[in-house]
Amino acid sequence: MGKVTGFMEYERVEEAYAPVPERVKGYKEFVIGLNNEQAKVQGARCMDCGTPFCNSGCPVNNIIPDFNDLVYRGDWRNAITVLHSTNNFPEFTGRICPAPCEAACTLNVNDDPVGIKSIEHAIIDRAWAEGWVQPQPAKVKTGKKVAVVGSGPAGMAAAQQLARAGHEVTVFEKNSRIGGLLRYGIPDFKMEKSHIDRRIEQMQAEGVVFRTGVLVGHLPEGSRITNDAKEIVSADELKAGFDAIVLTGGAEASRDLPVPGRTLDGVHFAMEFLPQQNKVVAGDKVKGQIRADGKHVIVIGGGDTGSDCVGTSNRHGAASVTQFELMPQPPEEENRPLTWPYWPYKLRTSSSHEEGCERTFAVATKEFVAGSGKDKGRVVGLKTVQVEWQGAKMVEVPGSEKEWKADLVLLAMGFTNPVATILDAFGIDKDNRGNARATTDGAASYKTSVDKVFAAGDMRRGQSLVVWAIREGRQAAKAVDEYLMGTSTLPR
Repeated sequence: MGKVTGFMEYERVEEAYAPVPERVKGYKEFVIGLNNEQAKVQGARCMDCGTPFCNSGCPVNNIIPDFNDLVYRGDWRNAITVLHSTNNFPEFTGRICPAPCEAACTLNVNDDPVGIKSIEHAIIDRAWAEGWVQPQPAKVKTGKKVAVVGSGPAGMAAAQQLARAGHEVTVFEKNSRIGGLLRYGIPDFKMEKSHIDRRIEQMQAEGVVFRTGVLVGHLPEGSRITNDAKEIVSADELKAGFDAIVLTGGAEASRDLPVPGRTLDGVHFAMEFLPQQNKVVAGDKVKGQIRADGKHVIVIGGGDTGSDCVGTSNRHGAASVTQFELMPQPPEEENRPLTWPYWPYKLRTSSSHEEGCERTFAVATKEFVAGSGKDKGRVVGLKTVQVEWQGAKMVEVPGSEKEWKADLVLLAMGFTNPVATILDAFGIDKDNRGNARATTDGAASYKTSVDKVFAAGDMRRGQSLVVWAIREGRQAAKAVDEYLMGTSTLPR
């Protein structure tokens, strides 16, 4: 513990943002990270609790008090060593993780928590700047071959850990670039893709082979999943050519809204809208890109994906942006005695909301309204009704019907399960939500019902956070290593 009284002497310092008028002009990151002195002060606020709830609140179990103390003492080199011991990609989580560790911070009982996420961000950015992040190729090769299907955070984490254990690892990705939803779902203004690219270079130096534009199995007819597959590899080919297979695809089946008018032009899934803009930023040409320029945009869904649609629409130059949420508006302050150290229920306002957005809660969409004349076949509005929640039952409020103008409607209501065809191609048992059935406990950890096939990340647990994907990728890598070698020195 660097400074015993630090938590009493210093206030929390938040990372700063570039001004709204400046940042909405482009897609560059706009967060201004802590400088070395600010990070040191934040590290000094850590109480070094006897029971560090932040550690258990973090899905990858980052050793937070240790790297806080090291930053306070100015030992940044060891700080990145500690951080990397549990997290392969802190530049991802330091930017886009909601930081459940901070909700669990003991200071959060009656004060502002330590800025753990901002410290993590500062550590990894300095580590890259100083050249401390280097390839770690295995000293001894095992001769075992492992296929990782899906290159999102779970797949990248599994691949890196397995390569460092000495296995020959090939990552298969259906899109033209590596990164999964990190690449195509997270807007560049939240995380620029150069962070993925330099990790790819590191992993290639460690022996990982990336094969893009390769679809494993097949897509269902009429699928809207964004992909640039030029080659199809069957499940049988993978099983014949590799000693183990790890399925780490995302939960890409978007939750739909089957109300009248759903098939009108101008009503799209968020994951039709967001990947197109990311491709344009990357320099790709996208024919018929969905644009919000000058349009009245309504985003249905109040989570992170909806917030990303809001930020992207504002950068397009939307005439207005409105976001609907089915649930009632949460309180501005959580009930800390009731919720700590768990993730609290409270109103969260993102940087995208601050850029311009009307937010409406407890509202249900009843119908999409079709235009006439030149707008025939296009959405020009939608009809809603206010709802009340009586326990788990939703009841419409009489007389609360309303019609809204809308030229573009984006459905951002979450994701239900992985694309079923890849699981069906391998003949894998699914749980009642359509995910790959695989436990995380015991000798069968992360194993599916099919021999030598494992599943991790959203493919196994359903829609979740990037930090959970990294955790599952790491743990699945250990399970695969044990399956191939009988034992493993990889951390769990």
